Amino acid sequence: MAPRAKNRRKSPDPRSGGEVLWAPWRASYISAARSKEALGCIFCVQRIPARLRPARYILFDDPVSLVLLNRYPYNNGHLMVAPRRHVASPECLRVEERSAIEQLMVHSIEILRGAFKPDGLNVGMNLGRAAGAGFADHMHWHLVPRWEGDNNFMPVLASTRVLSQHLRASYAVLNPLFKRLNSLVS
Repeated sequence: MAPRAKNRRKSPDPRSGGEVLWAPWRASYISAARSKEALGCIFCVQRIPARLRPARYILFDDPVSLVLLNRYPYNNGHLMVAPRRHVASPECLRVEERSAIEQLMVHSIEILRGAFKPDGLNVGMNLGRAAGAGFADHMHWHLVPRWEGDNNFMPVLASTRVLSQHLRASYAVLNPLFKRLNSLVS
């Protein structure tokens, strides 16, 4: 029998017979979501030096928009594309912002397809807290790579997602590709 992974333990409920998967890094997210104190908008960041970008998982930023990895992803390579300006909905964007962000979305999709070879992509946004937006007052698009068979029984039975790649590894794959995009746009 294989030894247990460090992040698992036998379920405290003997009826389930299953195991508990521990994800302690989610605690800060849950605490922040419950907190009445705003931690600030993750999309409202000043342009930051390249050496500080990995800690925020920022892959691209220009005066109009930015791309970053989702810290709580639905799948490997889950990106978020957002305008720089703090607006809640697409109709609040200026025409030139819409155009620039649409172009950035296309480039981001091309990069994801080249880097991860997904079978498909989910592209969408949640407008408003009732629609599921974690940052309801700063609109953003989610780009989620998908593979045949990636949605297995874990989310249904255990409310758990299984990701095969750490965020730092996803960042390491995508960062050089977005650096090229930064040099083309700058």
